[in-house]
Amino acid sequence: MFYRENGQFKTSYRSDQQIFPVRQDRIFIFAVLLLAFVAVPLLASDYFIKALLIPFLILALAAIGLNILVGYCGQISLGTGAFMAVGAYAAWNIGVRFPHTPLIVEILLGGFFATLVGVLFGIPSLRIRGLYLAVATLAAQFFVDWAFLRIPFFTNYSPSGNVSVPALSAFGFSLQAAIPKYLFVLSFVVVFALLAKNLVRGAIGRQWMAIRDMDVAASVIGIRPMYAKLTAFAVSSFVVGVAGALWGFLHLGSWEPLAFDLNRSFQLLFMVIIGGLGSILGSFFGAAFIVLVPVALNHIPGWFGLPLAIDTAAHIEHMIFGALIVFFLIAEPHGLAKLWTIAKEKLRLWPFPH
Repeated sequence: MFYRENGQFKTSYRSDQQIFPVRQDRIFIFAVLLLAFVAVPLLASDYFIKALLIPFLILALAAIGLNILVGYCGQISLGTGAFMAVGAYAAWNIGVRFPHTPLIVEILLGGFFATLVGVLFGIPSLRIRGLYLAVATLAAQFFVDWAFLRIPFFTNYSPSGNVSVPALSAFGFSLQAAIPKYLFVLSFVVVFALLAKNLVRGAIGRQWMAIRDMDVAASVIGIRPMYAKLTAFAVSSFVVGVAGALWGFLHLGSWEPLAFDLNRSFQLLFMVIIGGLGSILGSFFGAAFIVLVPVALNHIPGWFGLPLAIDTAAHIEHMIFGALIVFFLIAEPHGLAKLWTIAKEKLRLWPFPH
């Protein structure tokens, strides 16, 4: 009854094709945006914003980029960390070599260079798929790690490979405090999430899903596999590159190539799988699960006054976290986004059982 759609008639094509056609969805999204843009800056502490919210938002953006490639187009990638690294280092190099470039332009150009690298390593997808494509993208991860460690030009001849960003500002406002950083990142995430949602609902999104379901049948009905696969790699790499630039500039501030190693690629892949393949909302659910649940597990012994050593608590945290991942995947193999869909279906009929 809470999620009833009866009486919500559409009288134009524009209203019928809007992103959130159900009134309750629009109210929910508006409430979430109001909470994110107004309540969080007023009520949250600097630690909560810097240690939890900013990493969650940036990794959710990276998960959206990976979900476009894996969830919507069906192309497995293990090189997401490499594309994040390209975006971060490209944006940093542009800022170092052209000091007066606006921060937003640096970040978007970082995404552009990540797009070039992503399309280059996406070319093997035209001939191979499945685990073989995963190995090809894994080679991209190793190559990018080697390039940023061994080619000094990319790190401005830093002997350790470590780079640092200067004081950041955008539109005349300083981005050194927690709240301006948070609002800057949140604006990027909201814009890119809406663009991604619109993109997957359009013609190109339907081509990606056709390639994912059966590429031979898609080519028979006139879809060009080369165009669909390479555009999926391009869009995915751009979004991931922007997320990498945000991760380096707004979260880390100083980093080395190991900040974007293979573990980062696996972390993002787990976010997409746990959140739900082929779901923009699932990317947020997966990022929240991977980022926030370990922090909550780390504080639970303190809440109950259990005297555990730090290393013991860390081991127990990893065990419980792994068990939760297995439980959720067994309970719903299609991810947390599917559980959200089931909950909305139940709310259509509540309080009636059928």
